[in-house]
Amino acid sequence: MRVPRDLLLSVLSPVLLLTLWEAGAHAGWVDVRFFPAPSAIVRELIEMLASGELWGHVGVSLTRIAIGYCLGAVPGIVIGIAMGLSAGLRAVVQPIVHATFPIPKVAILPLLILMLGLGEASKYAIIAISVVYLVLINTHEGVRQINPIHFDVARNFGASRWLLFRDVALPGALPQILAGLKTSLGVALLVIVAAEFVGAKSGIGYLIWNSWQIFAVEKMYVGLLATAVLGFVSAGMFELAERLLVPWRPAARAST
Repeated sequence: MRVPRDLLLSVLSPVLLLTLWEAGAHAGWVDVRFFPAPSAIVRELIEMLASGELWGHVGVSLTRIAIGYCLGAVPGIVIGIAMGLSAGLRAVVQPIVHATFPIPKVAILPLLILMLGLGEASKYAIIAISVVYLVLINTHEGVRQINPIHFDVARNFGASRWLLFRDVALPGALPQILAGLKTSLGVALLVIVAAEFVGAKSGIGYLIWNSWQIFAVEKMYVGLLATAVLGFVSAGMFELAERLLVPWRPAARAST
C-alpha cells in the first residue's frame, strides 16, 4: 500500500496548497496584484492556449534548447570519455574545466552577445556552454568508475581505442552520462529563460519578462507554469530513458 499512499500524498499536497491560495485570494488574505488566484491564472492559460500565443513561445524556447543542448551534450560525452581513457588529455583539459566551471554561465551572456549578436547564435552558445560542463564532468566520472579489469580484458583481446570507446567506456559510463544529461537539461531550461530576458522577442523568458514590464501578472505566472511543466516532463522522460537503457541500475529497478 506504500506506492498508492505516496501517490495520494503527492497529489493532495499541491491541491491543498492551491485550494488555500484560492481561498486566501478571495478572502483578501493574499494581495492579488502579486499573487492572483489560481483560477485567474488558469483562465489566462486557457486563453493563451486557445490563441496559440503560449504554444508559440514554448515552441521557440524548445527549439533553442534542442539546438544548444545537442551542441553541448555531444562534445561533452565525447571529450568526457576521451578524458577517462587518456591520461594525457585529462592532464590538459581537467585544469581548464576546474578553472572555468565555477563561472556563472549567464554572466558570460553579455560577452556572447558582443561576439555573436542578439540573434539565435548567442542563445545556442550560452545553452551549449552550460550543458557541456555538466555532461563532460559526469561522463568523465562515469568512465573513471568502470572497473579497470574491463579495459584490461578488452586490450588483451586486441581492442582498438575506438572499440574501447564504443564497447567499454560508453556503455560502462551510461548511467553517469544519463545523470549528466538529465541535470544539464534542467540547467538549459533555466539558462534559456534568463537569456530570453535580454534581446529576445519570443520565448518563455520573453513572455515572463514582458509580462512583468506591463504588469500582466497572470501572464507572468503562465510563463512560470510553462517552465515548471517543461521541467517536470523532461525529468520524467529521462527517468523513463534510464529504466529502458540501464535497467540494471538499482534506482531503475526500484521504479519498475
